[in-house]
Amino acid sequence: MPHVLIIHEVADYAAWKLIFDQAAGIRKAAGEIQYQLLHYDDSKHIVHFSAWTSLAAARQFFESPELVEIRKQAGVKAPEFIYLQALEQGTL
Repeated sequence: MPHVLIIHEVADYAAWKLIFDQAAGIRKAAGEIQYQLLHYDDSKHIVHFSAWTSLAAARQFFESPELVEIRKQAGVKAPEFIYLQALEQGTL
């Protein structure tokens, strides 16, 4: 299953999360299947890990002008996108 790992800093987590939640419908329509949010150092460094229907769909969504604008409104600073294809999964 294709995944996307996004690491970015946000100006204000609560403001970012509100916009993130409001975009759930467009994320789903674009092909996002599930997501997980994590943070490190403090709540301003966000890791968004998500599963997608395809990497092409994810790239098209994350690189769209609409999403660039949404990121600006959400106070996202310097996002890093890592597009991943699963090799193996296990449970220990």
